[in-house]
Amino acid sequence: MLLKRGVTFIFKYLYMKYFSALWFSIVFFQCSHAQNGIVVFQTDFGLKDGAVSAMKGVAAGVSNKLQLYDLTHDIPAYNIWEAALRLEQAAPYWPKGTVFVSVVDPGVGSQRKPVVLQTKTGHFFVSPDNGTLTLIARQMGIVALREIDEKINRLPGSAASYTFHGRDVFAYTAARLASGKIKFRDVGKLLPPQVVTLNYQEPVFENGSLKGTLNILDIQYGNVWSNIPSTLIEKAGIKINDSIRVTIWNDLKIMYEGTVLYANTFSAVPEGAPISYLNSLLNFSIALNMESFAAKHHIESGPSWKIEIKKK
Repeated sequence: MLLKRGVTFIFKYLYMKYFSALWFSIVFFQCSHAQNGIVVFQTDFGLKDGAVSAMKGVAAGVSNKLQLYDLTHDIPAYNIWEAALRLEQAAPYWPKGTVFVSVVDPGVGSQRKPVVLQTKTGHFFVSPDNGTLTLIARQMGIVALREIDEKINRLPGSAASYTFHGRDVFAYTAARLASGKIKFRDVGKLLPPQVVTLNYQEPVFENGSLKGTLNILDIQYGNVWSNIPSTLIEKAGIKINDSIRVTIWNDLKIMYEGTVLYANTFSAVPEGAPISYLNSLLNFSIALNMESFAAKHHIESGPSWKIEIKKK
């Protein structure tokens, strides 16, 4: 009887020890390498030539089973801030395991690092580490950051090219990662879990005022979007149909100052009148009904553009 109990105890011990380790390894492997075969491209290349097509051709050459999509290729030339913003705007709506390639790279060929960021949400971002990942790192969190080893992860035969890393390094590495040809650990050496960041006014509520940055323009209509979220609007006690005071600066120069209605729909004000509202990202925005607020008041966006709002 004692022998039987002893054997049973040993069996249970070994079973728990090794099965638990095996289970942990499987779960960790799945969580760490959850690529889904989707690659999403963003650049400032435009579509007037074959640059974007070449990147997709490289990806298809790695695996013709990949699903290749576009975020946008109309980022203004060299505008790293807008690249960062568009990633923040779109990436959360893509499934876990999606690999994003963002190439707005005015420093191509310089010492800026080519990297792959793995986020806490299970997404991967392949990009130069030049500020493009500023908002994604804040929004999704960082699990790990790796520098692309170009000795391994570079399009064969492209070593003599220094000005098209979007094709030769970023698209190639993204495709290999998304297709499972390589694991995240095979990208290159592990870096400290921090990215190069752009300076901007983070949204805050202090001394009765809300402050933030003009993130982006709603290009089609000229509406102006800020990074001030609905949670801070509520904290400030601003409610629908309140009148609020809005001031917009570019650096230290006031570009707009006025009182606007805070409402749910544009039809709450006459045509041509200003209105403030929550955009599709649930951030504070300002517009003219049926006209372009940005054009009329010469408003742009980016880290130098600040906004302050206060309940009147």
